[in-house]
Amino acid sequence: MPATVKLVDENCPDPRVQAVFKDIKETKNIDRIPNVWRALATYPEHLELCWTRLKAIMRPGKLDMLTKEIIALAVSVTNGCEYCINSHTAAVKKLGLDNEGLGEVLAVVGLYNTMNRMADAYQIEPDILPPVE
Repeated sequence: MPATVKLVDENCPDPRVQAVFKDIKETKNIDRIPNVWRALATYPEHLELCWTRLKAIMRPGKLDMLTKEIIALAVSVTNGCEYCINSHTAAVKKLGLDNEGLGEVLAVVGLYNTMNRMADAYQIEPDILPPVE
């Protein structure tokens, strides 16, 4: 599927774009800019915002990086984003998840997408609530 915008060249002269592209390469330890960032660079302010937000959220915290990438993959599958499914599948594999583990993740995603839809279809009143702290 072709992009809806012309992807910004990695050598774009815009200093804001160049700063973000440099940071992406350094942070992710990669030698080329992924297409999603090149598309976002058509609006440099949004590129900066998305990259800053990603860096703040997708770093080790209470959750490790594999867990965060598994969540990103699950959301991508649920949303049907082919680009993101491939990107996050590559990331979880790079972080050590093997094909059996990937199958398990996708089985959980499929199960809960089905169960969520069934609960919504039956319009069931929530009766198992988390504690309020």
